[in-house]
Amino acid sequence: MPRLPVKKSPWRVFAIVLMIAAAACFVAAVEYIGIDDQQTTQRDYIQYWAIGQQLAHSANPYDVPALVQLEHKAGLGASQPRISLSPPTVLWPVLPLGWLSPRVGFIAWSLLQLGCLSVANWLLWRLNGRPDSLVHLFGYAFAPALVSLMAGQLSIFLLLGVVLFLSLYRTRPFLAGAALLPCALKPHLLLLFALVLLIWVVYRRMFSVLYGFAGALLLSCVIMLCLDAHAWQQYFYMMHHTRILQVFIPTYGEALRFIVDRNAVWLQFIPAVVGSLWAIWYFWTRRDRWDWMDQGLVLLFASDVCSPYGFFTDECILLPFVLAALYRALETGRSWLPLVLIDAAAIIEVYAQVDINWPWYLWTTPAWLGWYLYAHHESAKAERSAVSP
Repeated sequence: MPRLPVKKSPWRVFAIVLMIAAAACFVAAVEYIGIDDQQTTQRDYIQYWAIGQQLAHSANPYDVPALVQLEHKAGLGASQPRISLSPPTVLWPVLPLGWLSPRVGFIAWSLLQLGCLSVANWLLWRLNGRPDSLVHLFGYAFAPALVSLMAGQLSIFLLLGVVLFLSLYRTRPFLAGAALLPCALKPHLLLLFALVLLIWVVYRRMFSVLYGFAGALLLSCVIMLCLDAHAWQQYFYMMHHTRILQVFIPTYGEALRFIVDRNAVWLQFIPAVVGSLWAIWYFWTRRDRWDWMDQGLVLLFASDVCSPYGFFTDECILLPFVLAALYRALETGRSWLPLVLIDAAAIIEVYAQVDINWPWYLWTTPAWLGWYLYAHHESAKAERSAVSP
């Protein structure tokens, strides 16, 4: 029997708003008391604060010596300075940080990220059929999302962009495309996803998605150029003079390069090339029954695995993939203890202060895949039985 829609009274909405406001005030108070300017320099957030300072003073946001000087002035000691490699396409939202102190900016940044994660969790609950459970709250305990939130990383914004696309592409394709704008902060994480999305747009003639993304990207670039007309030249100059390619990053492409020949940079793009060919085949053989909440989530996982550059916190975008498997496991009566153990092990590894650049983080993506296959095992077996004579 279908569930009748529940009419929300104004008082109920008011109560929800009050609870959200109270929670935000509590988080802000805890962070204001428990953190100072110097402690913010130990988090990835400080690189975006420094860029905001540069933009607010009409200075070069990719001036590495100036950024390092700002971080040291904020209290950075002997720790390694943090420099953002995000392109200037969607850099302007960090501008307000240029008018705030490191501590106040971090509180505002944390509240914004927490809000984005909350919206993503709520939307994923809706996308999975609005089940009468609190399983979607696992998103707050998902190790990559939790660490990304604590570090002030950008990955939560990418997560929200992907989830908004999954929520809107059927009914509001233009807005769905525009919602993917945050993904331009780290486009390398979604190479396979973007490739198939482009093919899907042409095949299904869903050009509104492309128009939405292109319009949002164009507007974002115009805003950035108004703030810094030389942003792209400055970005390419910084990328040319950084040593980022000499530092090991825990991705499978990078591991391949360091094992075979660390000077052969092209080796780290092999997984992306092979993955792109696989993604085209994967989509084309399923093109008439393609569902972004089914096959699209597998593609999202493959994009992260084949990324030529990324960190453990970037696995935050895999929350829809992991959470969909959790719902499937509950439907089929399978235990979700394996997911709890995987997630707990990842959190313990982070709290044990294992360097995020070490290869010890390469185990997490196969673990998420193992969880997904485990959760879908009974469903796959039932489908095979239904097909067999």
